[in-house]
Amino acid sequence: MGTKRVQFADISQETGAAGRVDAPSTPEISSAGGKNGLDELDTAILRCLESHGRATNYEVGEQVGLSASAASRRIQALEASGAIRGYRAQIDDRLLGKQMTVYIRVTLERQSATVLGAFEAAVRRSKSITHCHLMAGQYDYMLVLRVADIDDYGRLHQNELSRLPGVIRLETSFALRDVLEGKG
Repeated sequence: MGTKRVQFADISQETGAAGRVDAPSTPEISSAGGKNGLDELDTAILRCLESHGRATNYEVGEQVGLSASAASRRIQALEASGAIRGYRAQIDDRLLGKQMTVYIRVTLERQSATVLGAFEAAVRRSKSITHCHLMAGQYDYMLVLRVADIDDYGRLHQNELSRLPGVIRLETSFALRDVLEGKG
């Protein structure tokens, strides 16, 4: 099984043992870099960790062409800068009895700061809502949640969703099948 390496022609580097790059100390993440102040190595590290969050420093270094210590310094700098917000396990909700993905388009009575703030605070307190997006266009918010079945959704709608502050309309769609959920 071969190891894929990413090549970076325009980055100055010192080659360490085994031909890996010993990057200069902690990278500066600033607007001088590429998009959002990240250079190509930072982007490659983020992509590696996005698809395999439990990768060791050695594995990340192998993937992007750095030594383990250089990869570690880069990862620490990415964490400190906020580019890496945390690590989490992706759980298969079906194993927890949540078989259906539900999308809910929300229309609020007004788009004042008070109404938006109250709605967002209530959504953050909810244990049922997994994603909430403020939308541009016809609807104010898009909610995503997982439920066991239609009866579970009915209870959730009656006991929680219909009681969210400022809501005048909820329009719900049910996914028939999950085709792609996050790459990685």
